[in-house]
Amino acid sequence: MTRPADSVLVIVPAWNEEQNVGTTVREILGTGRGYDVAVVDDGSMDATATVAREAGAIVLSLPFNLGVGGAMRTGFTYAQRMGYGRAIQVDADGQHNPADIDRVLAGLETADISIGARFSDVGDYQVRGPRKWAMKLLAAIVSRVAKTKLTDVTSGFRAAGPRAIDQYVRYYPAEYLGDTLDSLVAACHTGLTVTQVPVAMRPRAFGRPSQGAWGSTVYLLRSAFALSLAIMRRPTGRERGPA
Repeated sequence: MTRPADSVLVIVPAWNEEQNVGTTVREILGTGRGYDVAVVDDGSMDATATVAREAGAIVLSLPFNLGVGGAMRTGFTYAQRMGYGRAIQVDADGQHNPADIDRVLAGLETADISIGARFSDVGDYQVRGPRKWAMKLLAAIVSRVAKTKLTDVTSGFRAAGPRAIDQYVRYYPAEYLGDTLDSLVAACHTGLTVTQVPVAMRPRAFGRPSQGAWGSTVYLLRSAFALSLAIMRRPTGRERGPA
């Protein structure tokens, strides 16, 4: 399917987000920028799909929960098949401000992947303890892989140009932190370029964040292990795409 090169698909992975997803979709459509919104209902047990559809989104329903990585690969596959030139992830919980979508997309003018970074002197988003140390360590290491300075390599607020969409369809891992770290490192290994732009995060509207106190405690070791595997792993010929 042929679409303009600047066409945008906003991909919203959602698992049991009936309280948040409707507001998120309406905010995105309310920007008046002509974005199409695809909510990937990741095996939700509530009314996520119904609420998203009533709010005006395209709904891609998965039969069971695959995690963010599986949901995003589904979204990127849809973007590729439908001919979108750009795709951007916006989380269903309302923390990503739709007003910043254009800012993140603008990074694609100079790179294949643009990350909305939470730690670039914009907003008051903060983390403490082991999670903060882990994020700084991860950013330092991935910056060397990407050959550019990055401060927030676990942000899910990121955009992909056509080359990145194709790469993500070929390989977008579903393992722990795979949707952020592994997908980014693998993309760099195939020659894609990365940039970041500053954005401010908003508090989650309803529900609890996925990481609690215990999750923050083990975050450092798990993230270091995940990054080690990502760096050691090299993409296969299929994941690299045609020469």
